[in-house]
Amino acid sequence: MSHDRPGGRRLPLVPLCALLLVGTLVSSVISLALGSEPLSVSGVVDVLRARLAGRPGEDPTYDTIVWELRAPRVLMGMVVGAGLALAGACMQTLVRNPLADPYLLGVSAGAGVGATLVIVLGVFSGFGIWALSFGALAGALLATALVFGISMAQGGITPLRLILTGVVMSAAFSSISSFLVFVSADPRATQSVLFWLLGSLSGTVWQQILPSVIVVAIAGAVLMGLHSWLDALAAGPDVAAGLGVPVTALRIGLFVLVSVLVGVLVAVSGGIGFVGLVIPHLARILVGALHRAVLPVAALGGALFMLWVDIAARVVVRPQEIPLSVVTGLVGAPIFLLLLGRRHYTYSGG
Repeated sequence: MSHDRPGGRRLPLVPLCALLLVGTLVSSVISLALGSEPLSVSGVVDVLRARLAGRPGEDPTYDTIVWELRAPRVLMGMVVGAGLALAGACMQTLVRNPLADPYLLGVSAGAGVGATLVIVLGVFSGFGIWALSFGALAGALLATALVFGISMAQGGITPLRLILTGVVMSAAFSSISSFLVFVSADPRATQSVLFWLLGSLSGTVWQQILPSVIVVAIAGAVLMGLHSWLDALAAGPDVAAGLGVPVTALRIGLFVLVSVLVGVLVAVSGGIGFVGLVIPHLARILVGALHRAVLPVAALGGALFMLWVDIAARVVVRPQEIPLSVVTGLVGAPIFLLLLGRRHYTYSGG
């Protein structure tokens, strides 16, 4: 996979990142004000000022809604959006396929089985608020281990083998989830499973955020540290090997990194489509193909995109919520088709 003008930047990196960061901060305040019960922006700002100063807001109602209910959700949305965009950029380089997304390895489908077991059968109920996340993460890691084991047993990790194994395992895990839903006698559990599988940030609490932040931050730092190797790998394994890159070890490391990153994010938000597919494409169009520019732009763009997706999910049919994948699909599909039509990329397999 390569860009028509390798390394050519269409927009300066630092101003673009600054613009995206400001847009994300402004959008986060707007997101705190919108929902089933609209709040004034000034009231939201007052609560944020008070909380950042170490005290509760003066209005108890505003303080509860903004800080306890919406702020964890908004922050988690930014973390999930940034993490999925990073995972998508990494996955497209790993398999050298611009149509790859973070869920290609079957991680999301495996997490779906774990979450379904928790919702339908009450497995891991002893973990309290962590039960759903723990079950989903366990399913994701199981799927990762199976894809890795099968790929290695068949000759090692290659892009084609990863894609085929991931697709097959996704289908198998999705069938298991469907069977568990089919045999469930509780229609509410069935609805909960469907809503979770389509992605949701509802019910996010402060305790769930720190682990996700740590994983995304570590993944981002590692990928930035490997940006030159990622550039070489995107040019092809032979080119990378000729430049001294340990291709096999790098592929295994990226596989593990993406699997853990996506597993943690899916465990807290469910499966959210199109973010990891569209945002890296857009980042490459804006700043070129070099990963030292693509990764930060993708992360900030993913955070900003997810904020507005969550806003739409909460306000379009309020007081009800729309699953996040419904919104990302309706928005992301047209954007992706437009990006494909720009012909800024040349694709190569292998």
